[in-house]
Amino acid sequence: MTDEPTDPSDPDQEPAMREDPTPDETKKNIVHFNPWRDFNDAAPQIDVFGDEPDPAQIARFMQVVFGYCDGLIPVRSFIDKGQGIDGRPHNIWIEADQAAPEKMATFATWASREGAAVYVIPGTVAAPGQAKAADILQMQTVVVDLDTGDIAAKRAHLERHLGAPSMVVESGGVTAGGQRKCHIWWALTEPAEGDDIGRVCRLRGDIAAKVGGDMHFRSAHQPIRVAGSVYYKNNLKTQVRIVELNADRERDLAEFIEAVTDMPPAAGVSLQPAFTHPDKPAMDEVLVTPVREGAQDDWSRFEGASAAIGHFIRMVHEGRMTKDEGWIGICGYNAAMLRPQWPVERLKRESERLWERHVEKYGPPLIRLDSGAPGPVEMPAFTLGALLDDQSPMPEDIIAPRVLTPGGLLVLGGAPKVGKSDLLISWLVHMAAGVPFLGFTPPRPLRIFYLQAEIQYHYLRERLKQIALPPEVLAAARDTFVATPKLKMLLDNEGSVRVARAIRTAFPDAPPDILCVDPIRNLFDGGPDGGGENDNTAMMFFLKERVEVLRDHIDPDCGVILIHHTKKLSKHQVKEDPFLALSGASALRGFYTSGLLMHRPDEDSSVRRLEIELRNGPALSGKLIDKLKGEWVELNPMNERLVRKEAGAKLDAERLRKGDVILTILHEEAASGRLYTTTQFGEAFENKAGLGSKYTIRDRIGVLTTKGHIKFLRDGRPFGKAVVRSRFGYLVVEGLRFGSETQIDPDTGEVLGEGLPVLPSHYKCSGTGACLQVENPAVWVYPEGLDD
Repeated sequence: MTDEPTDPSDPDQEPAMREDPTPDETKKNIVHFNPWRDFNDAAPQIDVFGDEPDPAQIARFMQVVFGYCDGLIPVRSFIDKGQGIDGRPHNIWIEADQAAPEKMATFATWASREGAAVYVIPGTVAAPGQAKAADILQMQTVVVDLDTGDIAAKRAHLERHLGAPSMVVESGGVTAGGQRKCHIWWALTEPAEGDDIGRVCRLRGDIAAKVGGDMHFRSAHQPIRVAGSVYYKNNLKTQVRIVELNADRERDLAEFIEAVTDMPPAAGVSLQPAFTHPDKPAMDEVLVTPVREGAQDDWSRFEGASAAIGHFIRMVHEGRMTKDEGWIGICGYNAAMLRPQWPVERLKRESERLWERHVEKYGPPLIRLDSGAPGPVEMPAFTLGALLDDQSPMPEDIIAPRVLTPGGLLVLGGAPKVGKSDLLISWLVHMAAGVPFLGFTPPRPLRIFYLQAEIQYHYLRERLKQIALPPEVLAAARDTFVATPKLKMLLDNEGSVRVARAIRTAFPDAPPDILCVDPIRNLFDGGPDGGGENDNTAMMFFLKERVEVLRDHIDPDCGVILIHHTKKLSKHQVKEDPFLALSGASALRGFYTSGLLMHRPDEDSSVRRLEIELRNGPALSGKLIDKLKGEWVELNPMNERLVRKEAGAKLDAERLRKGDVILTILHEEAASGRLYTTTQFGEAFENKAGLGSKYTIRDRIGVLTTKGHIKFLRDGRPFGKAVVRSRFGYLVVEGLRFGSETQIDPDTGEVLGEGLPVLPSHYKCSGTGACLQVENPAVWVYPEGLDD
């Protein structure tokens, strides 16, 4: 059940369910579960006085791990190591329904009799036989397996930074230090599906990396022991048991990702990968250790020179050094460490040989970006008089008014799922077409390179097609807007070179006007110390040594837009200083020239607010924006409530509720053979269903008739009613049917439904309030421009 190879040296590593067994392997290794069969020739020798499966714990485990999921649960049982008995694995698939705990308890009881452990993949699949990572349809938990080191300290670190878990399970094993190994579970508010499954698996890997847990859980199909089952290893029989349960403790996936991102590594855990091989000395030692001829040392001159040359060749090939710098490094090693040193001709010959081999194996080399745009030797400085006397025109804004200036840096922040990417794509396409958007104006069609690392190719093209953009805007931006699919890279030196090449290929004639990076988090490189986004030093390294260097290499006047996530703040904090919500180090805010923050003032409303902060221009008021009919529009702030917002929203909701209740009652009453005029309905249902007085009911009906939800029928004779002589008539709603008798077409025998259809004859004009005749009663028409 894992993408990673099982480590045979780890006695506690859970084996994986075979991914693609051949027919012979299937017959040989997998036996379908039948609790009434005995698969062993002899009774297994186990401790009959040990722990037994606990159905209650199994039920609690199944609720936490699968309570919200649909589909089939892959289950596996096999003989644990160290018992001196053999057995074949048994795979079954259990439906994730109310009967799942009972079925799992039955299987665990049978497995216990066989001396076998029980595992599940903590996710569901669509069909029996499926157990690959790509087969997983839903996952509702995040789990980390703590099986080495100081388990108690790691668990305390997780709870301190991530809060109390939903469940803690002691897996049965014991570390070399005598601590019990455990699984820490966090339940999600809803099952993850699609791309979110990948996010859950990356999250499991990130947590494991930061506390020294089992990294195999980066794979969606990694199995794990079932709580309440029995652990058998090395002649030890004990129960896999739940030691802490907070079943009501559930986490939102986006917020949990942010919390894990902000969590520092546990004490003694390094996130830096180890590249040295145990059989060879470290490169740092090679470069500073003298080597004498005649094999007087453990490390010969040829081996030392080859290792040193190879090191500098890799540095040059990866773009971390120029060729001249690499050759200087090789010559320096030769002169300082080889006793006696090699002749230059031999050194050059060996270097060229190793370079050709390296290029043949790893492809063309990367070209290192300059560490910054070339500048004057002397620092520029101007007197007050010179500044006052300079009357030259100001440089043209890339995006007016002063939102993005030449060489400027704009940061757009927002919470996950608030609509940043959707807004950003619409904005950039308008800028590429040279068309104003939400009051932001380009001087001309702009060349834009959109470097994004979130949306895969097919879903990127789907989103671009779904966004409602005017045809003329799309036509104008076809060649000036260039986007990347989801990238799996960091914006380190190698990544910067790749981006620079891609930009040069996309815009061979002239550099882009805007480089957009979306989001910072997925491309962040904190430098040699490996700091995260919360580290001011790492953030400044990323901005200065990565973003600015890349921009200066492309064009010093190119504008840069960075997309960033926000952390949770209270409404009062957002109101006082919204830009405090930007995730990460405070260095970011002090560095950018423009800041935009997108948030929802009211979580129950689709309206977003765009806060604006400028360094290079006068302050701009925030904007109220919303997506109407697929397009982003700016709303009039005069329409926003300034006082008693919550009370007003409740009144709005109550009015909508009353309207829905009136329409529902009209349907139910007509099915029972009753039609009403406005006055009759108000009097009949006064103070019923929370509708209030008859005057309130009449007012609501008046609104519904103006908006076209209710129309009128004057001639009630087909339904046993009189002809109404009043101004309007009987109330009719869309799809209204009179009575409950089944109607059958006498010609075709087709069942037409229950009751006779009630079609309107008149409607209320939304403009004048006059009662007008319906042109086609069979087609229900709503007046244009009126919302619910």
